[in-house]
Amino acid sequence: MTLTLKGFTVRGYRSLRRISYPVSQLDVFVGANGVGKSNLFRSLALARAAADNSLGRELAAEGLRSALWAGPRRRDEPTGLELSVDLAAAGAAGHFRYEVSVGFPAPTAGAFPGEPQVKTESLSYVTRARAHRLVDRKGASVMVRDGSGRPGDLDIDVLPSETILGRLEDPANHPELDQVRRTLLEWRLYHDLRTDPASPLRRPCVAVASPTLDADGSNLAAVFATLSQIRQDTADLDRVIDHAFPGTRLVSEAEGEARFALTYPDFPNRLFQAAELSDGTLRFLALAGALMGYRLPPFIALNEPETSLHPDLMEPLGEMIVEAARRTQVWLVTHSERLAAVIARSGEGAVRTVVKAEGATTVEGLTLMRTFRDEDD
Repeated sequence: MTLTLKGFTVRGYRSLRRISYPVSQLDVFVGANGVGKSNLFRSLALARAAADNSLGRELAAEGLRSALWAGPRRRDEPTGLELSVDLAAAGAAGHFRYEVSVGFPAPTAGAFPGEPQVKTESLSYVTRARAHRLVDRKGASVMVRDGSGRPGDLDIDVLPSETILGRLEDPANHPELDQVRRTLLEWRLYHDLRTDPASPLRRPCVAVASPTLDADGSNLAAVFATLSQIRQDTADLDRVIDHAFPGTRLVSEAEGEARFALTYPDFPNRLFQAAELSDGTLRFLALAGALMGYRLPPFIALNEPETSLHPDLMEPLGEMIVEAARRTQVWLVTHSERLAAVIARSGEGAVRTVVKAEGATTVEGLTLMRTFRDEDD
């Protein structure tokens, strides 16, 4: 059973001094350049990285000093990064809360200089009455509860830069932790889908049933072939492509290798292979694969999907996003007011404006109680 993302909190990451956001089925974030919209997207990627045990590596690649909040701090405000996600099963009385904090190693720690270290990590089941701690890590000390609910110390070889979420793979004894990890691993965050000549989007791929587009788009041809040959239904995909490029038709095949091509109304007998397509056309097709696959992941995040697309493509792109949000949760960060307007006109989801106040990124109208002033009114 997959879990739905109900809330997300990040403190101390780049321009995100502290923000706690109530996630809905479709969240759209717009705002001027430099207000920190992409930091919201990247912090989601860090939450997923905790699940595949690459959180330390991701922060090291950014440079921990660069990744941390650089603004003023109160004396009691810790130096470090904190992430928290709330995940719930449909109809459940409570929800899971996964929290992790990362900072610099202690001077005596056996670590590389500046290497990110997990300071605390926990998984709780939260109800109105209480928060029941299932996993609790403080430095090298790790407490876990077994299947009967009894607490005990965990004897596991885990480095300070590793997460328990990504390291402890024991679904039989720790099913809740496994459920949270599997849910986060199924998330797909799409950013900078490459369209250069060497892009994976332009290459054939292994012909194997592919219900979901990979993060780099490398199985796009197989995603299309799965719709046409496994599901044997491309009506919605064909409609979107015709809306975006009138008279154009997608052709896919999967014999040994999966590949796709387009036919244009001016050249009905000529197949234009992926390697020949324009950057904008290829990017739109990749977004169609991400949003219209046979099986969508439990959560999709898109960062500036409008890049390299003609403005006239915002309508079909917006319609795809709205339709996808009826099947899964979608988080969209965009510069395009036109794209946001398409979604707003649909009446689906929430379109929010991202702003900066005293150097800190926030969402207009968001309160400290994880509600919005307009909703409170």
